[in-house]
Amino acid sequence: MIRSERDSHQMRPLRRLAAVAAALVTLTTGAATSWAAEQATGGVSGVVVDQLGAELAATVSLLQGSESVAETPSDATGAFEFDGLAPGRYRVEARADGFTPAVSAPIFVGGGATTSVSLSLAVGPIEQYVVVTASATDVPQSQSGSPVSVVSGATLEQLAKPDVLEAIRLVPATNVVQTGGRGGTSSILIRGGASTFNKVLIDGVPANDIGGSFDWDAIATTGVERVEVLRSANSVLYGSDALSGVISLTTPRGDTTTPQLTYSLDGGNLGTVRNELSVGGLAGRVDYFADVSQFDTDNEVPNNEYDNTTGVGRFGVLLGAATDLSVTVRRIDTDSGSPNGVLFYGIPDDSSQTNDLLYVGATARSQVTNRLQTDIQFGSIDHTYSFVNPSPTGEPFDPFGFGANYLGDEVTVVGGNGFETTGRAILDFGGSYPSIFDAKTTRRFISGQVDYYVNSSLDVSGGVRVEREEGTSGATATTERNNVGSFVEARVSGGNLVFVTGGVGFENNGLFGYATTPRISVALYARPPLASDTRAFGDTKVTFNAGEGIKAPSVFSEQSQLFTLISDLPDGGDLINQFGIEPIGPERSRNIDIGIEQTLAGGRARARVIYFDNEFTDLVEFVNNAVLPQLGVPPEIASAVPFGASVNASSYTARGVETSADIRVGNLQVMGSYTVLDSEVTDSFSGGALNPAFNPAFPDIEIGQFTPLVGARPFGRPRNVGRALVSYFRGPAQVSLAAFFVGKSDGSTFLSDAFFGTSMLLPNEDLNDRYQKVDLSGSYRVHPRVRWYVSVENLLDQQYVAVPGFPSLGATFRTGASVTLGGD
Repeated sequence: MIRSERDSHQMRPLRRLAAVAAALVTLTTGAATSWAAEQATGGVSGVVVDQLGAELAATVSLLQGSESVAETPSDATGAFEFDGLAPGRYRVEARADGFTPAVSAPIFVGGGATTSVSLSLAVGPIEQYVVVTASATDVPQSQSGSPVSVVSGATLEQLAKPDVLEAIRLVPATNVVQTGGRGGTSSILIRGGASTFNKVLIDGVPANDIGGSFDWDAIATTGVERVEVLRSANSVLYGSDALSGVISLTTPRGDTTTPQLTYSLDGGNLGTVRNELSVGGLAGRVDYFADVSQFDTDNEVPNNEYDNTTGVGRFGVLLGAATDLSVTVRRIDTDSGSPNGVLFYGIPDDSSQTNDLLYVGATARSQVTNRLQTDIQFGSIDHTYSFVNPSPTGEPFDPFGFGANYLGDEVTVVGGNGFETTGRAILDFGGSYPSIFDAKTTRRFISGQVDYYVNSSLDVSGGVRVEREEGTSGATATTERNNVGSFVEARVSGGNLVFVTGGVGFENNGLFGYATTPRISVALYARPPLASDTRAFGDTKVTFNAGEGIKAPSVFSEQSQLFTLISDLPDGGDLINQFGIEPIGPERSRNIDIGIEQTLAGGRARARVIYFDNEFTDLVEFVNNAVLPQLGVPPEIASAVPFGASVNASSYTARGVETSADIRVGNLQVMGSYTVLDSEVTDSFSGGALNPAFNPAFPDIEIGQFTPLVGARPFGRPRNVGRALVSYFRGPAQVSLAAFFVGKSDGSTFLSDAFFGTSMLLPNEDLNDRYQKVDLSGSYRVHPRVRWYVSVENLLDQQYVAVPGFPSLGATFRTGASVTLGGD
């Protein structure tokens, strides 16, 4: 496609959005006129508390737009009230000496109704967030013992990156791994867990594929207001997939009475172009937001072009006086070349892949009484993936007379451990071409939750979730599962010094049946915070967390499990009954951590140290039929399957220490973290673990070709990971420097030589070399409505390899501007 045609294709979604935006503004303006017919007045009441929940005397202002329309003090219990208000949108601001002011989200006051608002004021300039993933109800970070980090919309804007995964690099104890350039398969590993061990939520809607995988490479920053990362299991609330963490993305809501439209355009080297157009606002009881972007780049490697089109919408309406209904939609289409590991083969493959993802959610939240709140939520995901290899690449080679395989060029592969080997590896295997792999997942769920405020020391919640899953992977039959989950949770506080959250989740999965998961989180203040705290050592918080997680097996694991393979045999039913063969079970985790958090320098700095101890057990691996008897499978059953089966057989541990700190002095902000990880495979029965390979060049070194050996580290778990973000703000300008350091980790080349031999393998230990990545970004507000920005990634142009065989991008440069029209 020539460039002019490609540009026209890029602008098509923007034209569609412009038409939708115009229609949306017309409709919402009409809605505003209708709702304005309400003549009765309303009110706002609420309470102001400090960061630990103690009542606080403060000055409370009622805002419309940026102007204060009323002001009142809160009483000794923190309570305040505004009466006789005309129907419309307002915000509430609270201020108190020694505390950082707080402003509420926009609220709608209807005729004849009183809207409730609660505001929490924190001590010190370091921002404290309300977090949503650690418990059934939103809680301030100061009252949570859970290890939660928030990447705010302001930070996303500072970094000026096109994809969310780059911002998640900043979160302590996470390792973000991208295969090659933009659009390459990307993984997020939390505290040593696998990439499939994280529950992903988009506006509260579960977004993982069946089995926990998630396409992070496809998630643009388009329409993302904030990212929240919980570094702990929480299957109590979220059921399957939350073994080592929960990652939540939030879409913004329109919050300006005058519609606000923003258009951004930027470009850079490697043929990179990005367009984005958003519109949002408020109209009476209705809020609306829509955003669409188109990102295109050629990357550096041949056949590695990447296109991403993302469209996002969020539309809300207040029903009656106390029910908020919000509907969100996120549609993503990606198209990319797939050159394979060119460092291993010397030439690129000619494959390509496409992704089509649709996430839809609807949430109705009702404040039934001042003590009782209910949530009803519906969610839906549709994911279609296609991989096409149109023809074999490389030189045909048929030494055994069984058909040719195709070899790459002769290359020398060098590991981070100093070992190297030279030869030619099989790039494409023989078979029929084009070779096509298609996969499809659909998930629908509905859930209900009730939260009850008993008193100032106790809240209780309970909920139930019903889910329908369908998925296919390659040529396998369609998998269908009906799942039901429920939970109970209590949150207890004592003397505004101790905060405890505990609960139990119950899961009835359509594949593996019943599972129960407990969790407890504790925050204890050994030294409480003080207003206007000038102490060198301020408040001291001790935290403790313990919990269990579960993950359902993938579609492939279900189709290749022993139960399915035996069921497909003519006498399979009899064999299952005779030997008591049961379906594959859930993968499991046990997480424990204990930490201390200390405020320093009069609240201008906060430091944390956390020790964590994770165990991941009953993990699914494919075991050769000759080895199945070692797992207790009767020989008659093992011999009945042709190659082997997927079973719950492996386990490993991941223990370590994470340290982090935040500092804010004047216009300077610094945040950083450093994590040390010790992980070890404790059980494995796959072929590589029981029958290690040997490269003839290193005859005394055992090698796990496809899986790590027992006693070794899991692949891709570096011992050391560090990151830092330094930002400076001065008037209309800001500049940020982000630096990431990743230490060595174990791995494999996974290669077979021309004779299906092992001469292209390297020893596993420290195979993946250390690397560093330094990024620079900045912006300048040329005009109140015009902002220029620049982003330089891999500023030092390090030639590093995050995934063996796949070179990461060198220095990349993007610059552009955004223009905003309308808004308050």
